[in-house]
Amino acid sequence: MKTKWSKTLSLALICSLSVPVAAIADNLFAGTNAKWKAECGSCHVAYPAQLLPTSSWQRMMKGLDKHFGTDASVDTSTAAEIGAFLEKHAGSKRGIAGETTMRVSETAWFEREHRKVDAATWKNIKVKSAANCAACHTAAEAGDYRERGIRIPQQEITR
Repeated sequence: MKTKWSKTLSLALICSLSVPVAAIADNLFAGTNAKWKAECGSCHVAYPAQLLPTSSWQRMMKGLDKHFGTDASVDTSTAAEIGAFLEKHAGSKRGIAGETTMRVSETAWFEREHRKVDAATWKNIKVKSAANCAACHTAAEAGDYRERGIRIPQQEITR
């Protein structure tokens, strides 16, 4: 039988591993920066800073010359501005300090939110991978990942 103390400790542990506060209620993410949006958003959705902890963003910014197989280097001033923005809004300041990955698609939050997505969806030519948020989240560019904005692309049938 659990004691009141163990229930409280369990709840505290669960809360400490939770997603950013802004994301818990409705999957809306706050915080924007023009350089972050332009630079990161030029190749993929500019992922909300809250989805990774500070340590992940720091590692990512230090390795832009090898950014998932691509050279995404930016000038020193731009890197400093984007890095400061990401650190200010990072999820580690809002409860996901335990994450160590640099891929949003490998976080506990992402896996929990996408646990019911059929494997065929990830292989859909219109989706291609879990990193392509905008394929299903129609308002991802605005930081809106709410369910009402989800449209799973239909697989094209070839004849």
